[in-house]
Amino acid sequence: MFSATRVTESDLKAKGCKVIRREGKQILLIARENRIFAIANRCPHEGYPLSEATFGPGCVLTCNWHNWKFDLATGEALVGRDPVRTYGVEIRDGEIFLDLSEPPAEAQRERALKGLEAALLDNDITRMAREMARLERAGFEAREALVHATLFLNDRLEDGATHAHGAAANWLALSDSAPTLQTRFTAILEPIAHLAWDTMGAPRFPYPNESAAWDAKAFLAAVEGEDESKAIAHIRGAVAAGISYPELLPVLGEAALAHYAGFGHSAIYAINIGELIARLGTRVQAPLLLALTRNILRATREERLPEFRFYDKALAAWDGKGDAPARPADFIGLNIDAILKRTLESSGRPVREIYDALVAAGAWNLLHFDLAFSEAADNAIADNVNWLDFTHALTFARAARTICTQRPDLWPRALLQMALFAGRNRKYVRVEEDAARWRVEDRREFLAREKSALYDHGIVEPIVACHRVKVLTALEHELDETPDAPWGDAMCAAVNRYLNIPMKRHHGLRSASQALDFIAKEG
Repeated sequence: MFSATRVTESDLKAKGCKVIRREGKQILLIARENRIFAIANRCPHEGYPLSEATFGPGCVLTCNWHNWKFDLATGEALVGRDPVRTYGVEIRDGEIFLDLSEPPAEAQRERALKGLEAALLDNDITRMAREMARLERAGFEAREALVHATLFLNDRLEDGATHAHGAAANWLALSDSAPTLQTRFTAILEPIAHLAWDTMGAPRFPYPNESAAWDAKAFLAAVEGEDESKAIAHIRGAVAAGISYPELLPVLGEAALAHYAGFGHSAIYAINIGELIARLGTRVQAPLLLALTRNILRATREERLPEFRFYDKALAAWDGKGDAPARPADFIGLNIDAILKRTLESSGRPVREIYDALVAAGAWNLLHFDLAFSEAADNAIADNVNWLDFTHALTFARAARTICTQRPDLWPRALLQMALFAGRNRKYVRVEEDAARWRVEDRREFLAREKSALYDHGIVEPIVACHRVKVLTALEHELDETPDAPWGDAMCAAVNRYLNIPMKRHHGLRSASQALDFIAKEG
């Protein structure tokens, strides 16, 4: 519906342009090359008034703040990204009339999602946020942007699921409890931006299209043989048959724990992706299952590394008859072989007892991580460890416990892999660390404070921020499960230390030194 502007065509042509205000909008009327145009006066980039812009030939307008250029007829950004809003114009008896009606909601949605795709490929977080806001203004939920990003970028994941998927459900949980619209948006934006970061510049890596009837044994065999075509075919068959993620989890968990897969990532993703599907709906189930399957297939099988050589022997020796009480103090400070042996000695004890002892060992390591290893420039490549290596002991433990709740037969694998975390990290601790200074007096207050800090964490790398939300979520889950766990105070203190000591992430001198040493020995 057109409405009068009370601006005449002749007056506008004499002045060249004029800003009017209608229905809460600032609209720029422009007379150019014998035509009348109407556009939003705010540049869609950062809001600079386009009434201060420069007009060029061919009905092109240039915003002088960042040199974005727009086609006045269509609003298309010729230089820059977001299009500018245009309005229909009619001349009636010399007076300018404008159509200020909003486009249909679906058209607004399509525009926002198309803009989101461009923002994802450009890794432009500010535009991602703008397109989320446009979705909500059109009446859709902002998390629709996360659904779309998941679908749009899924075949750009060369190795399948990433930390972005692993933390997305945790971010969404944070958005649900957000105190303001701004913090709710922030928590939804985090996993979207992380997906863009993880796929930046990546080509497409299509998933196989074949489908086969779901067969759990055949799927596990395909994963073990690293046969992506067969494994994906069975996953597609499961989706076609309407099998839900919770029904698939026991098999996916078995596949994830079949090896010490990717430093525990596969098991963590198996749980967190299920939670993500529960929050976003079945539209993301198929793509996320494909991504998880690819991740499990391509994950490093780290028990094959020399330092973990005793794992397979320990698993084969597990007979459930070890009767030594699993006391946390007996598991702390042991190297890999020693802690595997000690875990076997308790194999007949209640799994919860062994689990608590191993989590306690992981907490002790995190609380005593020797920061010299994260700061040094002369480490061996194998000793390039940081906080994130230590936090996995907690996030993996939570994932393993969740899987084994449905599949108790997998507990030997889960517990021995937890032992690998504790034993491996023992090498990088400092016994003299003053642990008392990190004690947490009020767990609820601590968790609330640190979760609130996530809304404005100021961390550049998404992988670092996502570990924070994953660790806090895992800690909260495990404390809720067993508030009186023997490791509770130690793990709270350890997480407190981890969150409140700056993490060095740029290692220019280390990288240069290690590269020179590596090439010198390359032969």
